[in-house]
Amino acid sequence: MAHSFPSIQEELQQRRPFRSRREELFIALLRSAAVVRRPVSKVVEEHHLSLAQYNVLRILRGAGEHGLPTLSIRERMIEEAAGITRLIDKLEAAGFVSRDRRNATDRRQVVCRITTEGMSLLASLDSVVASATHDVLALLDDERIVALLALLDEVRAGAHLNSSAH
Repeated sequence: MAHSFPSIQEELQQRRPFRSRREELFIALLRSAAVVRRPVSKVVEEHHLSLAQYNVLRILRGAGEHGLPTLSIRERMIEEAAGITRLIDKLEAAGFVSRDRRNATDRRQVVCRITTEGMSLLASLDSVVASATHDVLALLDDERIVALLALLDEVRAGAHLNSSAH
C-alpha cells in the first residue's frame, strides 16, 4: 500500500506556491538535510561532539596512521568548516586528535592523526550512528537509494560546475 507524505509546502505550512519547481526542490533539499541530520546529531552530541567534529574524526580514521594535513581535512568535510583549526583544537584538547608539526619538507604544515581515544570513541558510536541512519532512511529500499544517490550526484556536479564558473 502506497503511503501519502506531506509535500514540502505542506510541511512548512507555506500558503503561497513556490516560484518554480527548482525553488521547491532547493527548499526540499535543505529541509531534508536538516531533518535527516537531527538523529545523528543527537547521537554524537550525547558524546559531547558536534557533527563537524565527528566528521573530522571519521576523516582521520579513514586516513590511517599517516594522518592528514589540516587543509586536506577541510577539503574532505561534508560541510564547509571555516574554523577547522578551532575544531581540531577542541578535538586535541579532548585527547581525540594529535598534531605533528615536524614536517621535513614544509615546517608550516601540521599533520593531524586520530588517537587511540578518538578511535575508541568512534568505535562506540559506529553502531548507534548506523542505527540512526538506517532508521532515517527506512522508507527507502535499495533501488530507490541507488536512484536518489545518482540524482544527488547530479545536483552536486551541477553546483560545482556553476560555482567554478562564477
